[in-house]
Amino acid sequence: MRVPLSWLREYVDLPATETGRDVQAKLVSAGLEVERVEQLGADLKGPLAVGQVLTIEELEGFKKPIRFCTVDVGQANGTGEPQEIVCGARNFSVGDKVVVVLPGAVLPGNFAIAARKTYGRTSHGMICSGDELGMGDDGSGGIIVLPPEYEVGTDAIELLELVDEVLDIAVTPDRGYCLSLRGIARETAIAYGLPLRDPALLDVPARTRSATR
Repeated sequence: MRVPLSWLREYVDLPATETGRDVQAKLVSAGLEVERVEQLGADLKGPLAVGQVLTIEELEGFKKPIRFCTVDVGQANGTGEPQEIVCGARNFSVGDKVVVVLPGAVLPGNFAIAARKTYGRTSHGMICSGDELGMGDDGSGGIIVLPPEYEVGTDAIELLELVDEVLDIAVTPDRGYCLSLRGIARETAIAYGLPLRDPALLDVPARTRSATR
């Protein structure tokens, strides 16, 4: 069972200074087998920002479809001017919100981003897929299309929680309830002596029935 620390914090008000290693020690003391704590996004460096696709030009004469896009990234690039980016993905349209990695950033695998000439144009960054950000491959081969309410220029690393600590827990047969985030959160709350904020527990208003005669 893999549990991001940021998800646990949605259920339990852990101290802000508490690390994944600290939580591991608490859960081990409570009898859980926490095998390791993985540093997610440890080699990721910004700037990454929410962008909105302004224009798409289809480039012709190449073996595969290539698009030349302008993307509004707000002030994330320091100028406020649209970012020009070459992209091969097809699963987005003008107006979509996307994740843009800007020159100077470093993606997982020590992949440094810089402006570069490609397909006859200069690409100032990348429009990213989940796999390129270390989020895993969903099999679509496309870039991430964000919800429309996300604000242009927002730090995508913080917004998408790309830097996190993940607890890898070996769940034993007697702790089957820990195969859910709720179960792990309950154990965490008990270990810290803190209340559990459980989204599954909803306050249902009492219903009254007036008698009719």
